[in-house]
Amino acid sequence: MAPRLSPNLTIMANAAQKAAKRLLRDFSEVEQLQVSIKGPGDFVSQADIRAENSIREDLMKARPGYAFLMEESGASGSENWTWRWVVDPLDGTTNFLHGMPHWAISIGLERRLPTGEIEVAAGVIYAPAVDEMFMAEKGAGAYMNDRRLRVSARRDLSEAVFATGIPFAIAPPRQRLAFARTLGLLSPQIAGIRRFGSAALDLAWVAAGRFDGYWEIGIKPWDIAAGTLLVREAGGYVTDPEGRETVGADIVSGNPHFHPVLLQAVAEGLAAAGSAMGS
Repeated sequence: MAPRLSPNLTIMANAAQKAAKRLLRDFSEVEQLQVSIKGPGDFVSQADIRAENSIREDLMKARPGYAFLMEESGASGSENWTWRWVVDPLDGTTNFLHGMPHWAISIGLERRLPTGEIEVAAGVIYAPAVDEMFMAEKGAGAYMNDRRLRVSARRDLSEAVFATGIPFAIAPPRQRLAFARTLGLLSPQIAGIRRFGSAALDLAWVAAGRFDGYWEIGIKPWDIAAGTLLVREAGGYVTDPEGRETVGADIVSGNPHFHPVLLQAVAEGLAAAGSAMGS
C-alpha cells in the first residue's frame, strides 16, 4: 500500500526529485571528464553545490523559518531552531565520479523537543539512477516507492551480510585500527561484508532488508540523519557503539537479531584500538 505523504514528506520528495534531474544530466557526462579543463574534482563539487542550492531553495520556500545543516555550506538559520533540515545533496561522490550508479540525495528533518532532545521527524533518501525513493516519518513506518519496508528477519549469523565504510588513508589511526579489529572479528562468522560507498544508501538498504546491519566509525550527521529514521521505522535498531540511541560520529545499525552482535564487535574493535593507542 502506498504511503500517504505528509506535507513535509511531500516537500522533501519534490525537492530531491528536482535536484536529481540536474544530477542525472551531470552523471551522464561523467565519461567526458577526462577531457575537462577544470578536472573531475571541480566537476563533482559543482554538481554537489548546484544540487544543494536547488534543495535549499525549495525547502526554504516551503518552510522559511527552518534552519539548515548541509554538507557543502554547513549550518545556517537560528541557533535556537525548533526544526532543521539536514541535507547531503550527493552521497556517494566517488561512485558518481566513476560512473557507478550507487549514489543518493539524503534529506532529514530534525525537531528539537521541549526537553532539548533532538529527534529525526522525517527522512527521504532518493537514488536517482535506479529511481528508488526511500522515505519515513516518525511513527508512520518506512517505505520504498509504494512498498512498506521491514528489516530482514534473518537470525543465522552465517547468513548475514553487513555493510560498512572503509576508512581512507587520511583517517585517524584509531578509526583504521577499530575498523580492522571489527572486520577481523566479524569476517569468519558471516556471509559477507560490503563497502558500496554511500552511507545513506547503506542505511536505506538495512531498512529494506537487503543488508542485515551496517556500522561505520567517523561519519557525518548529513550522511545518516534520514537513514537512522528509516531503519527504526522499519523495525531495526540504530545506536552508537555504546548502545545509546543518540548517534554521534560512530554508528551501529541492524535488525533486532544481529544488532547486539554487531554492537559487541564494534565496541571490541574500538576498545582494542584504544588500547593500542595507549588511551
